[in-house]
Amino acid sequence: MSLTFARCFDPTGAVHGIPTFPWRLAPDGLATRRQLRALGLRPGGQDVAGQVLRPRFRRGPLAAFLYRVDRAKPVRSMTPAKSAALAKANTARRTCPKCRRDAGYVIPAQLGVCIPCAYPEGVEPS
Repeated sequence: MSLTFARCFDPTGAVHGIPTFPWRLAPDGLATRRQLRALGLRPGGQDVAGQVLRPRFRRGPLAAFLYRVDRAKPVRSMTPAKSAALAKANTARRTCPKCRRDAGYVIPAQLGVCIPCAYPEGVEPS
């Protein structure tokens, strides 16, 4: 069953259970998680206020949940402990397990070691 514009527009929630709007046509005052984050906000435990649907060819529709902007709370700031843990994790991703040096980049998961350790002759396979 194809999802048309008319089937995506259900502002009362009679068909889908929650107010539903077509993609890019959400009313003012409602925003997705990403839009809230761009504003420096988070949903803050509130219930979903609606959804936007985007029809796709031969697949189910994409849905993005909407939250009320006026009920959103500010994003929590990062604590010093969380910042230190994140720095430690990123350092571990850059450290080569074979030579124990900081590679200066994230070690590729496919190789598991830094480029010089993976290809000691300096010639990379093509």
